Amino acid sequence: MHRTATAFSGAAEAYERARPEYPDEAVRFLAQHFAIAPGTRLLDLAAGTGKLTRALLGLGATVVAVEPVAGMWRTLAQAVPGAAVVAGVAQAIPLGAGTVDVVTVAQAFHWFASPPAVREVHRVLRPGGGLAVLWNRRDLEDPFQRTLQQLMAPWRGPAPTHESGEWRRAVEGVAGGRLFRPEGRFEVAWRQPLDVEGVVARVASVSFIAAMDQAARARLLGEVRDAAVATRAPISLPYLTEVFAYRRTP
Repeated sequence: MHRTATAFSGAAEAYERARPEYPDEAVRFLAQHFAIAPGTRLLDLAAGTGKLTRALLGLGATVVAVEPVAGMWRTLAQAVPGAAVVAGVAQAIPLGAGTVDVVTVAQAFHWFASPPAVREVHRVLRPGGGLAVLWNRRDLEDPFQRTLQQLMAPWRGPAPTHESGEWRRAVEGVAGGRLFRPEGRFEVAWRQPLDVEGVVARVASVSFIAAMDQAARARLLGEVRDAAVATRAPISLPYLTEVFAYRRTP
């Protein structure tokens, strides 16, 4: 695992409380595009605390959730008891070859954007199976989202980000281009209502914030709390959810 990602273990409670889930429109797109229904075998890779996992179970699929960070998968197992939760990394998925119909990766592919991970996803999928990569992107046209971004940006350091596009080059590039065929992209704008402490927890759940020195993190979260109070309730954070659909080639 990337060193910064290990900080999620101590941020699992904040992650579960305040990270956004995925809008119904995005889940319906997954269900329709990949024909997810009762009997579908699905792998939710790097599942975190199960933000997408619970919605996939709601479609009637049989879901295995693979997550490497102990604090996250323990929270996932408690929060989403209907899923089979397995500790594991994307570069060595603990499932047999051709055992799942669909793989989903929500808010996580930037942590393992590499040929070994792409080959492993291809291996566990049946021929013709589907891969969905999902992102909840903060809408930085919103003044309060921009304020949060400005407060967090100085602390990012070397932590990878989906904005770099490395994940997409890994799936579609030289290593992965023969393994997956792009099938389209879906997006939907929506909003997440939060109270002041929810906003603080949302920032605290970010990997590089969780990895900060305790005193510096406390100061930053105090600034976030002051900014949230200044916005005056109710707070509603805008997001754009993107879903990228791929098909496993033979």
